[in-house]
Amino acid sequence: MAYFCWSCNNEQIFDVKVGVKVGRRDSCPHCGTDLHVCKNCRLWDPNIHNQCREPEAAFIRDRQEANFCAHFDFRDSDGARVDTNVDNAKAKLADLFKNLK
Repeated sequence: MAYFCWSCNNEQIFDVKVGVKVGRRDSCPHCGTDLHVCKNCRLWDPNIHNQCREPEAAFIRDRQEANFCAHFDFRDSDGARVDTNVDNAKAKLADLFKNLK
């Protein structure tokens, strides 16, 4: 599986023997953005209440900042594709309504 930074979309390299372990203070070597953030988690879903598919997860105010969430599970490349589609759809919708003003 491939893992990508939510901010710059560059691939992250992990030691497969150890598994994918992302600490709270780990950052992307390409852009310096925190990696242990909601936007990198497979449970993050901006379309639902609390923006997390885990019902027991605590509310996290800033989804782009490092946090201590125990439910964090680094999303693989499939999750990156879904988020891109959501962002593209929101941009198209915003353009549509921008023209109505």
